[in-house]
Amino acid sequence: MSPVETPHLLIVDDDQRIRELLSRFLLRNGFLVTSARDGAHARRILGGLDFDLAVLDVMMPGEDGISLCRALRDEREMPILLLTARGETSDRIAGLEAGADDYLAKPFEPKELLLRINAILRRAPAPVEDPAPRPASLSLGAIRYDVDRGEMWEGEAPVRLTATEVQLMRIFAARPGEAVSRSFLVEELGRGDGQAQERAVDVQITRLRRKIEADPRQPRYLQTVRGEGYLLAPD
Repeated sequence: MSPVETPHLLIVDDDQRIRELLSRFLLRNGFLVTSARDGAHARRILGGLDFDLAVLDVMMPGEDGISLCRALRDEREMPILLLTARGETSDRIAGLEAGADDYLAKPFEPKELLLRINAILRRAPAPVEDPAPRPASLSLGAIRYDVDRGEMWEGEAPVRLTATEVQLMRIFAARPGEAVSRSFLVEELGRGDGQAQERAVDVQITRLRRKIEADPRQPRYLQTVRGEGYLLAPD
């Protein structure tokens, strides 16, 4: 997304009142907005349009938001924010494990949604337009991470990263071999304070390990440093 382009958002919620309220609010705040009433409707829209971010309600008839999030994450790099009426940490963690970049519990203030959306878009990777030779990279076994471009490759195949995973790799790549605290990661990712947010970072680390480690349960490259946080140890 170019800085001069207007971000295009997809709102998926089965409640027409919420769809209309959010659409009007986000339009007033400078976004293009398309809405869908359920997962099937969203899939038809996505068949012909690309979006900069999707806001998915978790509790929908038919395909729920978490299942739709998981399916979309397998197909595209678009950031995803989940809206959930459930307050339990386990439900929010399930959303992050499905590939969401963030979540917001209902009821919420529209301004908070706006802040979350802007935070996600700020850390989303810019599209690569110039096929110039790749600069310096980090080697993580079979994985190569292009530091300047924020791209990850396995051989000649690109490894798809979410916006949050791109931000995590940039943080770690800037300080290889140095332990990074969970509280620092929470702050850099633009999340709120508290143990629940640190747990959410742990989930993101687990997802990233699945992409760079031969055995994520015994990480070689993205290590846990007891009492300090996490450390990237390239070859």
